[in-house]
Amino acid sequence: MPEIQIDIHKELIQKAAKGNSLAMKDIYRLYSKSMFNICCRMMNNTADAEDMLQEVFIEAFARISTFRFESTFGAWLKRITINKCINELRRRKVVLEYRDQPFTEDIVDEPEADNSHTEWSVERIKHAMGLLPDGYRVVFSLYMLEGYDHEEIATILGISESTSKTQLMRARKKLIDIMEAGNLFKTTKN
Repeated sequence: MPEIQIDIHKELIQKAAKGNSLAMKDIYRLYSKSMFNICCRMMNNTADAEDMLQEVFIEAFARISTFRFESTFGAWLKRITINKCINELRRRKVVLEYRDQPFTEDIVDEPEADNSHTEWSVERIKHAMGLLPDGYRVVFSLYMLEGYDHEEIATILGISESTSKTQLMRARKKLIDIMEAGNLFKTTKN
């Protein structure tokens, strides 16, 4: 059976692990935009996201020799990025609104189909996400945008799965409330 190559940039990563600065530059070029987007969503501030991106690559290049090709390099780098952002938010003692309070409504993983929100633009949704409390935004980003499940989010953030589910549900509700607040977030049809 032929060997399945997990990472298409294996040779480049191996060169970078040996200290090849051109390989590091290529890796940065390949992955910086997607990691910057994660940093922006997590940090909610472009300047902080730029700082975090640099910290991510400093750490990644310092640890690149430990990468064992058991996953894709992008997944490994994404994990470093998310952990760096969460650690920075914790260091700043950002109040993440995690509550293990019982919630009377059913918690569901997927919202019901609702076509009334189809007029919202991506930019307006991003803006509304920036208005979410940090705890809501972090859980929302990890679940909806980064693809983590509640068990993984609970582990990453040190919270219970039910808290993750509750935070996601509250984030969705708050996001919709923000979007529906007046007509300033809805696109106009010409």
